[in-house]
Amino acid sequence: MPYTPPTAADLRRLKEQLGKTSEQMSELFALAGGQQWRKYTGGESPRVMGEERLFYAAARLVLTEEELQRVHAKMKEIGAAFD
Repeated sequence: MPYTPPTAADLRRLKEQLGKTSEQMSELFALAGGQQWRKYTGGESPRVMGEERLFYAAARLVLTEEELQRVHAKMKEIGAAFD
């Protein structure tokens, strides 16, 4: 299915709706830190949010803790390890 990424304004709006800091948004999207988040939401040429990263964040926002545990269990079954 074709993917059109959210705009920088869309991402800023999500941050505002969630009431999160840039650091918290970077955690949600599995980025290195708040400075990395801001690269997606500002500047002359903001980074494009990849579909996989957006999917990851959206899943964390909508799945219950039990559902996330099921996903982690499947990942372990496939061969992943977690600290």
